[in-house]
Amino acid sequence: MRLPVRKHRDGELEPFRDLWELQRETRKWFDDFFRGWGFDLAPIRAVQEGTSAYTPTVDVVENDREVRISAELPGIDEKDVEVSLSGDLLTIRGEKRTEEEEESKNVYRMERTYGAFHRAIPIPAEVDQDNVEASFKKGVLTITLPKTAEAKHQAKRIAVKSE
Repeated sequence: MRLPVRKHRDGELEPFRDLWELQRETRKWFDDFFRGWGFDLAPIRAVQEGTSAYTPTVDVVENDREVRISAELPGIDEKDVEVSLSGDLLTIRGEKRTEEEEESKNVYRMERTYGAFHRAIPIPAEVDQDNVEASFKKGVLTITLPKTAEAKHQAKRIAVKSE
């Protein structure tokens, strides 16, 4: 059997795209089926895969003065987040805790989920480690890493010629 090889819109080959989509759809079917019976497989799957069920979304933006990283951490308190910089690797660690309680005439349900997460982000330029700043506002962690004077001057513009 030969699997079709598709191309992404930027022209890059994606030989396993169909398999990934099949895996995603199969998980969704199982999740929907068991959720209908009152079970959630996400915590079980996280333990089986050895990962946390939560991975924060991160944006990295670089300009000539700095590298700015924004991480979405909804529902997480500032005190539960740790940021560290070692060489050219920035690490964001934390713990997400949620409690959900439902009480009605004949039903009492309490769910608690806890999970540690971390993201390690390679920094694309040499930064001034003494002047790194981090702020947390409305569930968004923003880290500003100013570039060193040497890194600011290292960028070299390359002329593009037509053939």
